[in-house]
Amino acid sequence: MANNPEHKEGKIAKAIEEQTAKLPSDIFLWASLGSMALSLTYQFAGKRHMSLFFGQWAAPFLLLGLYNKLVKLQGHD
Repeated sequence: MANNPEHKEGKIAKAIEEQTAKLPSDIFLWASLGSMALSLTYQFAGKRHMSLFFGQWAAPFLLLGLYNKLVKLQGHD
């Protein structure tokens, strides 16, 4: 990967990437599955709004896991 001085990360982004790279990637997968299970539980309990609230967390957890994996594989600036 070529280093381009015009596309450097800021100090905050570097600090976040350093910390998130320490987390195991499967945490995000389990968090996603947990939010789906919680959503299903609320759906069966008849609490539709709570079900939708927790069900919408699955995709962001998976995206965070993907970001985490990319930072581990590609590193940061």
